[in-house]
Amino acid sequence: MEPIIFDERKDQIYRKGGNEPFELACNRDSLAGAVSQRACVFCGSRVVLYPIADALHLVHGPIGCAAYTWDIRGSVSSGPELHRLSFSTDLRERDVIYGGEPKLEEALRELIKRHSPKAAFVYSTCIVGIIGDDMEAVCRKMTEETGIPVIPVMSEGFKGNKRAGYMAACQALDRLVGTGDTTGISPISINILGDFNLAGEIWILRSYFERMGVEVVANVTGDGRVADIARSHGAALNLVQCSGATQELAKMMEEQYGIPYKHISYLGIEDTAESLYEVARFFQDKDPGIMERTQNLVREELAAIFPEIKEMRKDLEGKNAAIYVGGAFKAFSLIKAFRHLGMKVVLVGSQTGTEEDYRELEAITDEGTIIVDDSNPLELSAFIKEKDVDIFVGGVKERPIAYKLGVGFCDHNHERKEALEGFVGMLNFAREVHRTVTSPVWNFMPRKRKSNLAQTVKTAVGESS
Repeated sequence: MEPIIFDERKDQIYRKGGNEPFELACNRDSLAGAVSQRACVFCGSRVVLYPIADALHLVHGPIGCAAYTWDIRGSVSSGPELHRLSFSTDLRERDVIYGGEPKLEEALRELIKRHSPKAAFVYSTCIVGIIGDDMEAVCRKMTEETGIPVIPVMSEGFKGNKRAGYMAACQALDRLVGTGDTTGISPISINILGDFNLAGEIWILRSYFERMGVEVVANVTGDGRVADIARSHGAALNLVQCSGATQELAKMMEEQYGIPYKHISYLGIEDTAESLYEVARFFQDKDPGIMERTQNLVREELAAIFPEIKEMRKDLEGKNAAIYVGGAFKAFSLIKAFRHLGMKVVLVGSQTGTEEDYRELEAITDEGTIIVDDSNPLELSAFIKEKDVDIFVGGVKERPIAYKLGVGFCDHNHERKEALEGFVGMLNFAREVHRTVTSPVWNFMPRKRKSNLAQTVKTAVGESS
């Protein structure tokens, strides 16, 4: 083991292929001083709720928290764009001493009057948790005064990790679900949970379901609307993509309204097709023609993308990939997607994976793969060099690591502007991977140049590679 690994973190790293049984510690607070890539509770709640486009999102705390998460998802809207504005009560020293409730009340009154939102989410930050502002009471008062749901999101940053923020968001959404009229909803209907409409991906998915004859009641939360979420308890099935972000809401809706849920993924060819077939199988008894329509859809989409993917695979065969993402569920699909491109995943990790997630990763990865929970830049850098990675898939915090090491990078997080879901998304993903991996610029980086020089010397003295 490299000395770069802290003793306290050794049980959060696993190398597949040894004699030791699989065991990985996870879902615990980050190690102080290790500069975790993971975000805080407040950020976790903000990324889940923020894409609800016709709601007001008010951060009750210092201005830095609001700036940190401003437009964090990059979620696009088919209508209102109130979510793209960032509002904060901007708590100062005086508010910390005397309390911030009057400021919160004044801000809500002014913002609701000015923007006429359908609902308001008020996010609690660390300092609010410390000074003890009664957000529940303020929100209750403003609900009565304005006539719209004003919902507190109890997301003090210090009280856990990013997964706790997901739970706070689900609890806030649970207050909204069940308050709308469900009249006219089709018995063949779904809610899309855990998709955030990056680069318009939900519009791709909705077109698939439309071709299958399935009604989408609510997007939770990408391109989300307050009224849709309020009546989402009338849908027949919940589809959960990002299990970390919205699985708890799906469980709540199953317990309260009897709506079953299924884990699906719209990333990669296999998982996208299987997810659509999963929905078709669920509704087959109510609509006997749905399976044939789904098969036709998958056949047509594959015929459109396979020839180009096959060509790109010739250049990518045998290359190594590393994955570090927020939720582990996304990593499952990425491993399969890289196999379609002839590439091998040698490092995979996540910020918020559960024991069940990591067992699944251990089952589907190749021998020698490093599996890591809640990693930091030093560890990731060491693993990338050790495994001679050709492309690193991650988010905004991982991009500098890849470029500094002279490695290709694919943004698969909140900030990307390219749709990577669905069949067309797989083609976009393959194009992006191909562009960065085959770029000649990496030959000028010190690490690659050294490697190429070593190979040149070996060739010159007659050694085989």
